[in-house]
Amino acid sequence: MCEIDRLFPLHIRQKLSPDYMDGLEEIRIRIGQPLEFSYAKGRWYLMLRGERYSLCGEEQAAAAGELLYRVTGEDIAEMLNYISNYSLYAYREEMKQGYITVEGGHRIGIAGQTAVEQGKVSGMHHISFLNIRVAHERRGCAQKLLPYIRYRNSIYNTLFLSEPGAGKTTYLRDCVRILSDGEADWPGLKVCVVDERSEIAACHMGVPQNDVGSRTDVLDGCTKAEGMLMLLRSMSPQVIAVDELGGERDFWAVEQAVFSGSRVLGTVHAGEMAELSQKPFLRNWLKRQVFRRFVLIERKAGGKRGIHIFDEHMERLC
Repeated sequence: MCEIDRLFPLHIRQKLSPDYMDGLEEIRIRIGQPLEFSYAKGRWYLMLRGERYSLCGEEQAAAAGELLYRVTGEDIAEMLNYISNYSLYAYREEMKQGYITVEGGHRIGIAGQTAVEQGKVSGMHHISFLNIRVAHERRGCAQKLLPYIRYRNSIYNTLFLSEPGAGKTTYLRDCVRILSDGEADWPGLKVCVVDERSEIAACHMGVPQNDVGSRTDVLDGCTKAEGMLMLLRSMSPQVIAVDELGGERDFWAVEQAVFSGSRVLGTVHAGEMAELSQKPFLRNWLKRQVFRRFVLIERKAGGKRGIHIFDEHMERLC
């Protein structure tokens, strides 16, 4: 049984077709609404057929009526027990940020009624919506990028860009693995990962579940800014990898790393290169050429990814 199977209510788990995981990207659980599975080929829904649940496409779902399974409050409560190992309170810090990461690196987005103290979210209750983002480990997907980001015996500071869910974390993870292990004509590097949301290495009890290479050290569950500074002080990294740079402190810590002799691999949300200049901190980096390579990942029809690489002058290399 895979990690995703264990998250479903028992009555659904026992009746699911075993091939539902093939190509699965997201599962949307909304109280009172159909259970939705997102694939590159489109959205599919859970439908009762005889003694089993099977998936049907949007057109068929529109005519399914009462056969289409709708999520209940009991379903969500049962799933939250499985997601948190019956200790939702233990995940209160993660929940403040709207997610819980489970074994395998899968991230569960949560929404409902928030509790606010002094203008900040202090907790969440009446959780009625879940989004399971399925983690994928695609070994070798970043291989063709390496000639463009390698520089002498190290790499250029590199940013991966994409819209949410298009694959930037997947490419970052594989890049970390390759750089850490090295290749026949190129030595492996000491790589450190600040894995704030446990999506890169997917550590469970401190042990990476994903292959991030033989020379990689992971700081799991730590904020990016604090984690980068800790690693600089303690682990002498040649490369630091971080996911989803966003806050002012993140960018400040990246500069500390860069100006301390480490190279940085990072990701940011952006659907196209022009969006970089619209973000104040990134616009400053572009002017100063802090990063020398930019990898834009685009989702194409049928779920395929298009990869475009740019240099510090915003000129396309491939």
